Amino acid sequence: MHKRQHSREFKLDVVRQVSTGQKRPAQVCREYGLAASVLSRWRKEYQERGELAFLSTESGPATEASRVAELERFCGQLALENQVLKKALQSRGLGSVTP
Repeated sequence: MHKRQHSREFKLDVVRQVSTGQKRPAQVCREYGLAASVLSRWRKEYQERGELAFLSTESGPATEASRVAELERFCGQLALENQVLKKALQSRGLGSVTP
C-alpha cells in the first residue's frame, strides 16, 4: 500500500468542511477515501495552527540541497555494492555480468 500525498489546499478544504459543519467527519472520510485517523490528525493540526496548518516547517532550497546530497551518497554506495557483487560473480566463474 502506498502513501498518498495530499496538497495543503486539499487538507484545508476538507478540514474546513468539517469545522464549519458543512459535512460530518464520517461523510468526508467516505467521500475522499480518508482514514478517520488521518482526518483526526489534520483537524488537530488545524486547531493548533489555524491557517498556518500544513505549511512545511523546513526551508525549500536548503532541504532540497540536503536531499540531493543524501541521494548522491546513496547512489555512490549502490555503485560500490554493485562493483563488489560483480567481482564476486566473476571470481566464481559465472561469466561476465553486463549492466
